[in-house]
Amino acid sequence: MSRRETSFEELSETNQLDVIQYNPTDQQKWDDFVRSSNNGTIFHTRRFLSYHPKGRFEDYSLIFRKGGRWTSVLPAAILLNDDARILVSHPGASYGGPVFDLSISLKDAFFVVQSLLDLAKTEQVHEVRLTLPPLIYHARPGNYFDFALLESGFSYQKREVSSVIPLDFTEEETLMIFSETSRRATRRGLKLGVTVEESDDFATFYDILEDNLKMRHNVKPTHTLAELLQLKDMFPEDIRLFGAKVAGELVAGVVTFTCNQRVTLAFYISHREDMQEYRGVNVLFYDVIRWAIRRNFKFLDFGIFTVNMKTNWGLARFKESFGALGVFRDTLVRKM
Repeated sequence: MSRRETSFEELSETNQLDVIQYNPTDQQKWDDFVRSSNNGTIFHTRRFLSYHPKGRFEDYSLIFRKGGRWTSVLPAAILLNDDARILVSHPGASYGGPVFDLSISLKDAFFVVQSLLDLAKTEQVHEVRLTLPPLIYHARPGNYFDFALLESGFSYQKREVSSVIPLDFTEEETLMIFSETSRRATRRGLKLGVTVEESDDFATFYDILEDNLKMRHNVKPTHTLAELLQLKDMFPEDIRLFGAKVAGELVAGVVTFTCNQRVTLAFYISHREDMQEYRGVNVLFYDVIRWAIRRNFKFLDFGIFTVNMKTNWGLARFKESFGALGVFRDTLVRKM
């Protein structure tokens, strides 16, 4: 006799989770949970989110509990679009979505989704929108939560592509993953005397970054210089500036965020156009990749090269020249 399948509606009736809103008194417990979780990142921590001034977002972060034990947390906020209330994974962070403990089961994933939808209905939320961290951020990769979302009426709003370098080679093999063009550029830069060192000169780098972004894209950096310095002060070991120099002068830089034990993220990359002949960025990443290998990271995340699923082909080629591959950064949505 075949076993009768259990429907999602029947499963939801056995939901043993309760959900409560985050309270600032839970900050340390929250951050400890994120650090020991399966898929948490620096962007999920209350410590990181606290750099945003009060009033910038209507925080609506949630804690999911089973028998009093935390099983998941969700950094979130309420956005208003005309008269519509939208519950989103926290807009002040690169990655959102629920953070799960290492023992997540398929039922737990469904229970979290059901609890979230029940709460959204109670709070008269019109839409739920979640951006999930790519699988490379998981200690134990799995798609239980994605599956539960899709089975519960969510759909993909967008699937951006993020460039990542799997650090599955030795320091000595670093140049071999570069394209031939990038290898030549790196060797040229080294021959011309480009050196790389960790730096605290965020102000000089920020000037380069601002000029570069304005000239190329007519946009401003995500953070102000004051915010970036504040974050550096809050995370002195996790946020680092590496600078490529010629005769002591900064010609290129990259700001990295240690997202978790597995992934470091190149959050800002910039260079001086008038010093491009020195190939500072190539030498910079040759050094940063080797640093990441020494630190036992499994991936270097270059960030997305798509915006609203439109490809920046030049940016894609640039990142691929260092051996990067593409992984999805998904945003899923459901109307209520």
